Amino acid sequence: MAISRKKRAVGKRRRGKLTPREQSRGLEAADVAVALDNVDVADLANRIRDAGGAPIGAYRDPLGGRPLVLASLPIKAIQPTPFQRDLSPAHVKKLAAKIEETAAFLDPLIVVRGEQGQLWTPNGRHRLAAAKILGLRQITALVSPNDALAYRILALNTEKAHNLRDRSLEVIRMARSLVTQKASAPEQQFAAEFESADLLTLGMAYERAPRFAGGAYGAFLKKVDRFSERSLAASLRERESFAARLIEIDAQVRKIIAGLTARGFKSPYLRSYVVARINPVRFHKVKKGEAKPAMPLAQALTRMAAAAKSFKLDSVKNSDLAWVAVGAGDSD
Repeated sequence: MAISRKKRAVGKRRRGKLTPREQSRGLEAADVAVALDNVDVADLANRIRDAGGAPIGAYRDPLGGRPLVLASLPIKAIQPTPFQRDLSPAHVKKLAAKIEETAAFLDPLIVVRGEQGQLWTPNGRHRLAAAKILGLRQITALVSPNDALAYRILALNTEKAHNLRDRSLEVIRMARSLVTQKASAPEQQFAAEFESADLLTLGMAYERAPRFAGGAYGAFLKKVDRFSERSLAASLRERESFAARLIEIDAQVRKIIAGLTARGFKSPYLRSYVVARINPVRFHKVKKGEAKPAMPLAQALTRMAAAAKSFKLDSVKNSDLAWVAVGAGDSD
């Protein structure tokens, strides 16, 4: 028995081990450094000087080979991208205190050129605000000529962890910005920027109802929401109706919860239980690599709404809620 346990423990450790790639990749040291007058960065270096900053040096990213300029920039010259999540004052104060404590700003912002030529940071809103609290004149930044990085917020985030509401609102704000530039491009073209189709629908729901309980509908949407082949403009119009229907369903869910509470049911998992009961794809097992939705989103919302309206309060038992609690614990 002791031996078998030991073997299981060893096997578990091996499965969790990270194996380095056998073949090295990227640039050699001699290919990394770039002169500031190099054609790939000269215009950007001049833009930094025009903004009142100082280009410190340039290099090519060792992985992708893209040019970057390390610079000192005036605080006033940088703005967060307009579609970033809302600022957390508590996090900014904590961040400012830690920077003050170390007496050094060691995490440069990523900065790109914005739509009208201004300087945007796609991932540094909280650090920028902390620097302002500390009264800094200048801030260090990695400035990229690749404007598309402005729309890679989720991938670039090194600050406060995104919760579902933050992520969803950032994604829909990005989409609303992109649709003014590339309205006819297919929505699925922006899969890398948006990461997951359900974040677009949830983002619209949060815009309409800031206290919307999006987490309860995540498992449902993951199975039925996919990026569209239609244009971004057309897809966003369709998603507006999906978000509105989702909010109507949630209003019905709240009525069901109120009815169950009045009957003496008390559990933090009531909403999860009710949403699971009315989820038309709850028994669908998603296979690895499966791209096709369990059913079209419009059809799934219609069935979910019908199930919510026909929900029978007297069908609920305390034992059902106990199982939901166990499932929630396992998922944690």
